[in-house]
Order: sequence, then C-alpha cells, then structure tokens
Amino acid sequence: MQRVLKLFWILLVGSVITIIIYYFIPEKKLSSTQKIDKILVLKSKRQMTVFWRKKKLKTYTISLGENPKGHKQFEGDEKTPDGIYRITEKRKKSAYYKGLLISYPNARDKQFAETLNKSPGGGILIHSLPVKWHWLGKFHRWTDWTNGCIAVTSDEIDELFDAIEPQTLIEIRE
Repeated sequence: MQRVLKLFWILLVGSVITIIIYYFIPEKKLSSTQKIDKILVLKSKRQMTVFWRKKKLKTYTISLGENPKGHKQFEGDEKTPDGIYRITEKRKKSAYYKGLLISYPNARDKQFAETLNKSPGGGILIHSLPVKWHWLGKFHRWTDWTNGCIAVTSDEIDELFDAIEPQTLIEIRE
C-alpha cells in the first residue's frame, strides 16, 4: 500500500511540475519587424503556420470551433470554415482582446447556406482568449471552444496583429 501511495505522490508532483513548465516556459516569438503574407491552418492537427515569401516562419497551436470537422455550413454549426479566404480587418477592440477578421462567408458559402434556408454566419476571426479569461494562456489549447473561429493566446495575437495586414491570404484545410 505504501508503494502505491508513494507512486501516486510521485505522479502527482510530476504532473504539477509538467503543467507549470508548460504554462510558464516562453515560446519562440516572431521578430517584431517580421511580416506575414500567408497563413495555413490545418484543422485536424490544430496548427496554424505563417509564411513570408513561401518561407515558413512559425507554427502555432490553435483551438477551433467546438464542432470543427468539416466545412462551416451555416451560422451556429460551431464549425471552422475550410477554404481560401483573406484577412479583411484588424480589430483592436473586441470581446477577444484583439482579432483578425476572416473574409468568410464568400459567395459559395452564402449560396450553400441559402440552399439550406439558413444564414451562413460570419464574424469568423483569428482571436485570443476573452479578456476576462486571458490568464488561461496556453491552457485554452486543450479543447476546442470557439463558435468557429481560430483561437491563439493573447501574446500570439499581439505578434500576429503586428505582422499581418489586411488582404493577407489564409488557407484553412481539414
């Protein structure tokens, strides 16, 4: 019994140390002068990679909509869209600290939703955590929690916000 108890405490302490390291160890940042001209999101891997002139700069771990598999079909389906879009706006003030608006829905998205007699939705962003949940940091990555957006940490949205301009290409794949 003592061995089991000792093993339990070793595993517990080891888990706590691992969680602390995960939360507090900083990740490599983009240079403050770096620019981004393409974003590639791989939903199945929960990864977003950014590029400048076809050179890979950094890969981010992301969270997606609560029902991410498949293409977004209509408002409220909790899916993150698939396809080629553009960043259309940089939002400094939002419920999510900062956000980069994606050009969803396009004409094809609107037409498809119309066949279902539904709204395609909109307001799909790359954004950070809600302001009041900022302290969660990297822990948000452990689940998909958005309504169809792509979520990163507040520090990550800061570096993306500085490096991305409107009309930047974003490709979202399964």
